[in-house]
Amino acid sequence: MRILIVRQDRIGDVVLSTPLPREIKKVYPNSFVAVMVRNYTKDIYLHNPYVDEIIIYDETKKGLKNFLEDVKKIKKYKFTHALMLLPNEKINYLLFFAGIPFRIGVGHKLYQFITFTKFVDRKKYNPLRHEADYSLDLIRKIGIEPTSTDPEIFLSDNEKIKAKEIKRTLVNNDQKLIGINTSSGNSAPNLPLEEYKRLILKLSNEKRIKVVITDINPDDSIKNLPNVIYPMTSLRNDILIFSILDLLISSSTGPMHICSALKVKTLSLFCPLTACSPKLWGPLGNESRILLPKEDYCRTKCPVDPKKCNYKGDSGINAETVYEQAISFLN
Repeated sequence: MRILIVRQDRIGDVVLSTPLPREIKKVYPNSFVAVMVRNYTKDIYLHNPYVDEIIIYDETKKGLKNFLEDVKKIKKYKFTHALMLLPNEKINYLLFFAGIPFRIGVGHKLYQFITFTKFVDRKKYNPLRHEADYSLDLIRKIGIEPTSTDPEIFLSDNEKIKAKEIKRTLVNNDQKLIGINTSSGNSAPNLPLEEYKRLILKLSNEKRIKVVITDINPDDSIKNLPNVIYPMTSLRNDILIFSILDLLISSSTGPMHICSALKVKTLSLFCPLTACSPKLWGPLGNESRILLPKEDYCRTKCPVDPKKCNYKGDSGINAETVYEQAISFLN
């Protein structure tokens, strides 16, 4: 078998696709497995022992000439199967014209019927089933029953050495390194920045703790705070930083999934609404704690749109409660 896995979206979603190559190789160890991802997420699959090739999908390339060049590029791999985890019309036709005989997508799109693409249907499933398990439905379609949904990100031996060296420069032997990711890409409920700033200041005042801001471009209000580290630069460098954390505090976002894949502890803010539930998007495979607002808060003050929720008011989630949970989790 020669299998192509396509996941051309955001960091967290790509992390949750990492169980697929592993589960395929468990059943078909001699298979050829490639992934097609966007350039900015390729580092998630770097050094993955279950992936034979990383193919970059450039969504900015337009026109028939570029499309035919992509068809030619994919065709040379002679894939027997393609798994499309996110519906995309252009990619659907790309894989069809590349001559891949067995293609599986998600949902019921017209272009899937036109190209005889097989599909998995989420409408029939439990809406609170984890996204990683939904992704694995595509390999169930080819007769592979997965044994684990845990995501994985791998470091090379040299990267492991480099990560240890970085940690030695940042903390003393008895200090803990806590990462705080204040942004969510507007994809999930999140604390307001003033609460994050209060939390950062409270934790950075603890002598046994060093605080790392894991946002690539932190807001001006939390820049240049005393006793706080700002080391993030690029995704692969950032993965090394995430790997040395003792704990990451964040909302439901890509860095949380990166840390879970690296087996780093996570303390995560979530919303009980179905679309944002930790049962659907929670961290997998690591030690984790989930913070949810009070039931009364959600019942009486929920704005319905999770992007508008910032836990203000008597929600039970603020700088103090997150601080207390973080300290107890580290002990």
